[in-house]
Amino acid sequence: MPEFPPTPHVRRPRRLVTALFAVVAVGLMTVGAGLAMSEPDGPIDLNGATVALEPGTTPSPDVVEKMDAVDDAGQRFAIPSVGLSVPLGALSMTANTITPPGFTSAYLVRNLGASIDDPEQGTVFVVMHSLREGGVGPGNYLIDVADETASIAPGTTVNVGDLSYTVTGDLAITKTGIQSQDDVWEDIPGKLVIITCLQRPDGGPSNENIVITAQLDS
Repeated sequence: MPEFPPTPHVRRPRRLVTALFAVVAVGLMTVGAGLAMSEPDGPIDLNGATVALEPGTTPSPDVVEKMDAVDDAGQRFAIPSVGLSVPLGALSMTANTITPPGFTSAYLVRNLGASIDDPEQGTVFVVMHSLREGGVGPGNYLIDVADETASIAPGTTVNVGDLSYTVTGDLAITKTGIQSQDDVWEDIPGKLVIITCLQRPDGGPSNENIVITAQLDS
């Protein structure tokens, strides 16, 4: 079971915007990690603003190497109803950690559940960042911050590469509680699980995740 990571910042001219990583405390794993950016350059969000991660959350070079993350594996992750279409990358859970490296892609977890080449064999897991205080990651399209819930309803179409899924539900769960939420991690033929941070209306660091479930279309 995975965990997810903590809190990036978005740097804009004359203004520092704090943002929060897609973080889930899942079993033994963490999704996300961080780096305090002191330079005006670095990873960017979907609006081109520079993102700075929270200090002390960067995975070790060995973990980064083994994760073998790619930001674009040649396909797209899209939810047409909310105007989201981003590159579909991939990474491996390493040392019980899932750490999406970028803020403009969604990431398949290669070694958890099933692959998109054979989705009928089990659950496909996709993770991504949402950001706060002005930052925009793919996960921001999936959350309603004011109502503290998902922004996409059951029946919504989700495209993962060439696959089409229909949303079946969502769950807001604490980062500490998700590790024991067995139904999030169960391996079910044709199931899709999307995980991102649920941002808070007060702008503080996220302490919950949104888990969105969907089922493969016939």
